[in-house]
Amino acid sequence: MLTLKTTIKTFSTARPALWVGLPFSLAVGLVLYLATANSIETDSRARFAGLAQNARNTINARIKSYTDVLRGTVSVFQISEPLTRRQFHGYVNGLGLARNFPAIESINFAQMLQDADREAFLARVRKERAADGAEGEEFSIKPPGRRPSYTVVTFAEPEERWAATLGFDLLTNPLIVGTLGELRDTGKLFTSGLPISFISGPNRTGLGMRLPVYRPHAPTATVAQRRAAYLGTVGIAFSVHKLVQGVIDEVPIKNVRMMLVDNAPGPDKLSGRVLFDSGGDPSSLPALLAPERFNATLPIDFNGRQWDATFSVSANELYTGFEEFAPWLAMMAGSVSSMLLYALFHALTSSRRRAIKMAKGMTRELRDSQAKLQLSHQNLRRLAAHADQIKEGERKRIAREIHDDLGQNLLALRIEADMLSSRTQERHPRLHARARSTLQQIDATIKSVRQIINDLRPNVLDLGLSAAVEWQIAEFKRRTGIACELIDEPKEVALSDHAATAFFRILQESLSNIVRHAQATRVRVELKLNGNRLSMTVIDNGIGLQAGERAKVGSFGLVGIEERISILGGSFSITSNAGEGTTVCVSVPLHNEPARGQAPGTSSKTESHAVFV
Repeated sequence: MLTLKTTIKTFSTARPALWVGLPFSLAVGLVLYLATANSIETDSRARFAGLAQNARNTINARIKSYTDVLRGTVSVFQISEPLTRRQFHGYVNGLGLARNFPAIESINFAQMLQDADREAFLARVRKERAADGAEGEEFSIKPPGRRPSYTVVTFAEPEERWAATLGFDLLTNPLIVGTLGELRDTGKLFTSGLPISFISGPNRTGLGMRLPVYRPHAPTATVAQRRAAYLGTVGIAFSVHKLVQGVIDEVPIKNVRMMLVDNAPGPDKLSGRVLFDSGGDPSSLPALLAPERFNATLPIDFNGRQWDATFSVSANELYTGFEEFAPWLAMMAGSVSSMLLYALFHALTSSRRRAIKMAKGMTRELRDSQAKLQLSHQNLRRLAAHADQIKEGERKRIAREIHDDLGQNLLALRIEADMLSSRTQERHPRLHARARSTLQQIDATIKSVRQIINDLRPNVLDLGLSAAVEWQIAEFKRRTGIACELIDEPKEVALSDHAATAFFRILQESLSNIVRHAQATRVRVELKLNGNRLSMTVIDNGIGLQAGERAKVGSFGLVGIEERISILGGSFSITSNAGEGTTVCVSVPLHNEPARGQAPGTSSKTESHAVFV
């Protein structure tokens, strides 16, 4: 029971324990850290997913361009039949494979012929090659032997690299015999998925695509017509490594790993074949899917075959220096600010306890002496004046620190972001767009910081009361659209910072009341100097104060105005009739203004005055 009472006493709002603020501030800091880290991670994952999508689209575009090359080669056979070796060489040479299609290793044509046409075919090809001055061994069908039909590689470019494939009979490969028949009967593009051994090796895969060639102008509507018009096939062999590596090199992130897997079964009934791995070790794929890495697996359609492209990168590669530090900055800011707020809460509750204790003491003293009551009343007013001065001083200090520290840091950050935007405008449009977006966010933050500083304590107060009043009226007209007239007779008034701040806060409260309650269309503010008294009058043409509104429970605006003027030893009056508007007038003596931190009626050996113009 004793322990329970102690715990309740510790966490009671009537008497909060100061040490509770430490775990509370740490908890707030941790929450901000997690929220900031999660936000940065989410944004980085989205950027990485976009980069992976762009890479996938680029690969698709390259595959389509290579497919278009294959279809264009087939079209050449529709123009001239039979096509000669010289014509085929000239067409492929005009494509500029090394420059325009660097991944294409070879383009070839395999002619279909029956055994009865074998000798005539060999004689024609040998004659063409002799006429073109082709070097090397004599053209012959490989492997040797007689068969009912052949599909012989007749042309292969560039021939100096692919001379060994000339004359090879594709029908001797049992894995593609059925595929060639299907290719002939359907007329569709064929991708076997089998690596081409001539250009394949460790972590280097070569693939091919083939299209059937039919006799020009021959009907091909039915299977029988396509078989009758069938001349052979055109194929291209390309390097998957060259196709994909160029795309990876263009990704604006370092150390991105990509693995390309063919999930469609090939003629050998195998699926899941790794076609490319920028890391060189396909067995490490499970490690790439670890939570601390960003991963994206996207499908790629290779002319009917399903490829899966897995992109992976360490999260640190996507984070900038600021993004790595931002969660800790948020944690520190959250912890410090929450600790300060808790300390303020503790101070306020402690002040409340002291005020209640003082009020009880005053109640007891009422039975003894009216003089003690008056003394207690003066003590409370002095305490209120002191608290108000502390609050204004703290606002001024916080506003100055925000301006000097956060403002300068934001300005430096904006300069850096602007330099980054200027330098990346021509060469890095995507980074430039991100830099411009960051610059806009910094500008919005600077604008918010300026508004916060003005809300705490406008810098215009340092220029004098007249300037501050003019600025506040201009802001009032801009925000509300209500016409507001200023009559400012004194252009130079010797007034302390405390008094000037009090006048400014009174003007703010009066204008705020007009916006909330008065329904006015015109406002007039008069600032006058009558001898040694400075007065300010705020007049509106609104609906006026209704009966009982001034003493309404929970309304402290007018009470606050009256208390501020009372602290300065001045006078306050308010006049209003229903439907005829409201007039608020405050006046203070310039020679009887209390010094900072003192209640009315007390004196100080020194006074601090500022001249406001």
